[in-house]
Amino acid sequence: MAEAVKQVARNQKAYHDYFIEEKFEAGIELAGTEVKSIRMGNVNLKDSFCLIKDGQLSVLGMHISPYEKGNIFNKDPRRPRRLLMHKREIMRLFARIKQDGYSLIPLSVYFKGPRVKLSLGLARGKKLYDKRESAAKRDAKREMDRAMKSRNR
Repeated sequence: MAEAVKQVARNQKAYHDYFIEEKFEAGIELAGTEVKSIRMGNVNLKDSFCLIKDGQLSVLGMHISPYEKGNIFNKDPRRPRRLLMHKREIMRLFARIKQDGYSLIPLSVYFKGPRVKLSLGLARGKKLYDKRESAAKRDAKREMDRAMKSRNR
């Protein structure tokens, strides 16, 4: 039987600011109160990014609000968190990131069974005209859908 996947947070800004070339899944090293806080949906990926340093992958800027009932066990909400991936996958990503214009961006946080997972995207930054173009395409699609819906009535 497949494990249940429950999405907790999604980084909409990443899809606006970057072209997502490839997606990866990584586990996160968390404290118990952080997991409880994520379960309640108190996580923000807005300005987060990933770094590879000394062969270790970590996410920076990810905000997990302190758990209300966590008292002394709460950790710093913005602390760097280690991501868990196979060594060869990390080294392959490191080689891709070394190419200019590529970065690793967290796309979403979700539960896969009892474990918290992070979806990463190998991303290339969009220029301003690319953002305008994708917004225009989205608006045109919305207009076409509206026209089709009104025509089918």
